Order: sequence, then C-alpha cells, then structure tokens
Amino acid sequence: DPASPRCPLCQGTLDISLARTGGAYEGPLRRLLHAFKYERRRGLAPPLSSLMRHAGELVLRDADVVVPVPLHAWRRLHRGFNQAVDLATHLGPPVLQALWRRRATAPQAPLGRRARARNVDGAFGVAPWLGRRTRRRWLEGRTVVVVDDVITTGATLRACAAVLLATGAREVRLLTLARATLGRTAQDNLVPRRGPNTPT
Repeated sequence: DPASPRCPLCQGTLDISLARTGGAYEGPLRRLLHAFKYERRRGLAPPLSSLMRHAGELVLRDADVVVPVPLHAWRRLHRGFNQAVDLATHLGPPVLQALWRRRATAPQAPLGRRARARNVDGAFGVAPWLGRRTRRRWLEGRTVVVVDDVITTGATLRACAAVLLATGAREVRLLTLARATLGRTAQDNLVPRRGPNTPT
C-alpha cells in the first residue's frame, strides 16, 4: 500500500512520527512528476498537491507549518524553481522555507542506500535568514510537516527531520508525492517512531 507509513522491506528508522505518500513512482504518476519537475510544467502542482492532500490527511491534520526540502542554490537556479516548494504551497498549512543546503550534493538517484546517507550527512541546516523570533513562532514546540516530491531510502528526509528536531520542533511528519524503489527489493526507509498519531 503506497499510502502506508510502514513497509515490510524497510530497514532502519526514519525519525518522524507519521508519514504518507501519494503513490508509487511509476506509470502515470511518474510521467506527471517528470513533466512537472523536468519540463517545468508548474501548472501541474495543484493537481499533484491535491493527491498529496488526499493521501496525507492525517499528516496535515493539526500541522502548524509545512517545510519543503530545499534545493542547493545552483540547482534551484538551473531548474528555475523548487518543486517541493510548489507542492507545499497548495497543501493548506503555512509554508516556511526553514531549511537550506549548506553544500551541493551529488544526485541521489544513482546512489545506493549507504551512499545516499553519506551524501546528505551534514548537508542541511536551519536557514541563516530565519530569525530567532520566526524559529520560536513556527518551529519550537510545533508540529512540522516536511514535504518532498519523491522518497526512496529516506536519507534526505531523515537529515531534514534531524535538523528540525534539534531546532526544537515537537513533532516532525513527512508527506511526499511519490515513493520510489531502490533496486529490485529495497523500499523506502520509512519506519516512523511512535508518535501521538502513529497508527497501530
């Protein structure tokens, strides 16, 4: 079930309390996401976000803020937009670009599980333009939903969640548009820690 927060093939844990994804990264969803992300068809953001809202109803419920996974500055300049920001904008809760990439990272797609984790280790931090008052209002003691387009092993999302929890977030949840597979057997590294809304 692509909307399930647990996968029988998962290994390790992702330090979030609740997670959902819109569907498997295949077929029509893959083609739509490719058109949105690489052909710059940004008008697809609202319908794709609608799929995320439907799948992520529990994730978004009572959420204080949505935080999109950031792109590095040069990749943002090359692509012209951050797909995670476009998706987050249509989800409902306020959007805060609270994270930044401290350094450029290699594309995750060709990497294995361990290489992906090493690739993003220390790559994220709290955005330097985020003032203390903004952190206190939107992050500290708050329920934060991290948003991205695709999850595979969860390395990127785990790195983002760690930064937000260290900043004082009470709870970090995850919502992605699609879930990709790594090789033939590995699924996303998505085993939520027990939280107040984690299904039993």
